[in-house]
Amino acid sequence: MGWQEASIVEQRFEFVTLAGAEGANVAELCRRFNVSRQTGYKWLARFRLQRKEGLSDRPRRPRTSPEKTAAEVEAAVLALRDRHPAWGGRKLRARLLTLGQTDVPAASTITTILQRNGRVVERPAGPPATTRFEKALPNELWQMDFKGHVPMHRGGRCHPLTILDDHSRYSIGLFACGNEQHWTVRERLIEAFRRYGLPQRMLCDNGPPWGVGSKAGRHTSLTVWLLRLGVPVSHGRPQHPQTQGKEERFHRTLKAELLSRMDLLGLRHAQRSFDAWRDVYNLERPSEALGMAVPASRYRPSERAYREKLPELEFSPEDQVRPVMHDGSLSYRCRSWYIGQAFAYERVGVRTVNGGAVEVRYGPHVVGRFEANQGRPRGGANTCQ
Repeated sequence: MGWQEASIVEQRFEFVTLAGAEGANVAELCRRFNVSRQTGYKWLARFRLQRKEGLSDRPRRPRTSPEKTAAEVEAAVLALRDRHPAWGGRKLRARLLTLGQTDVPAASTITTILQRNGRVVERPAGPPATTRFEKALPNELWQMDFKGHVPMHRGGRCHPLTILDDHSRYSIGLFACGNEQHWTVRERLIEAFRRYGLPQRMLCDNGPPWGVGSKAGRHTSLTVWLLRLGVPVSHGRPQHPQTQGKEERFHRTLKAELLSRMDLLGLRHAQRSFDAWRDVYNLERPSEALGMAVPASRYRPSERAYREKLPELEFSPEDQVRPVMHDGSLSYRCRSWYIGQAFAYERVGVRTVNGGAVEVRYGPHVVGRFEANQGRPRGGANTCQ
């Protein structure tokens, strides 16, 4: 065997002492000390340069490491992480490259930097990824929902209203609301429509103010107003939040990066905080779902401008126009047909289709379809139209 583990420096010192004597046979000494000639001459050379201190093992780490991340790059990684504590290695790397940082290491190296500096907290693995579906163009579909409610430091609750473009994941709106009522949502939607135009369609869940529980086919006064603007509303399947998966993911991000990290003092403070975070989300935060691009790179405003005055309803020549009563019903073919109180005092078009079925339209939008025997008979000449 080679140098023994015990007193290895002393053995080396003995070797070099003997080998340095006049007339010493170095090759034979190497054989007796059971080391190679290369090793023997190495220790002799070190002893001549550094005496006994040169016989100790040197650190195996190289004096210079071309792979070691430069100190200034590591500092940039940590500074960006401190500004965005919920971002991981991939997002940090993409953002550093966008900012023009040179010599940016791999995402795995950035994760190691975070771990070495105590910036990473292990989190349980999330649910497995599901197949993503998205619209082909911006504004084909906006998703809208409330992110529950959040207590505020000065009392009361904030109800974050979120609107997200399905194609680009651009945050159309993030509003600090004091309630979840129809008029509050309508005012916020008008703000969004004025800036970004009208989408082709909106997707919401089945709760108020845009749905009536499990009766997803029923309209509310908010969805009737949207139809008047030319924006039909779809509803997710009850008990299936994955239908609005992008909104659910946005809400988790909002909670992780903002709501769980600060106290909201009041609605004004909440809105200022929402505005600042939304700018980061849209303009700076790389999205893994977008190949580490930012949402703003894939979004453009709609060409369908918002009209301050509601457009007039237009009906097809095939329709018979009927007024909707206060109770949400209309009269057609001597029968009463209920389409929902949200349409009270509005006008609708009615036509007979497919061998007797009745179809009700609000302008170009179908809002009701009934079999011939579903209507309730109505008596009297004045009610038979």
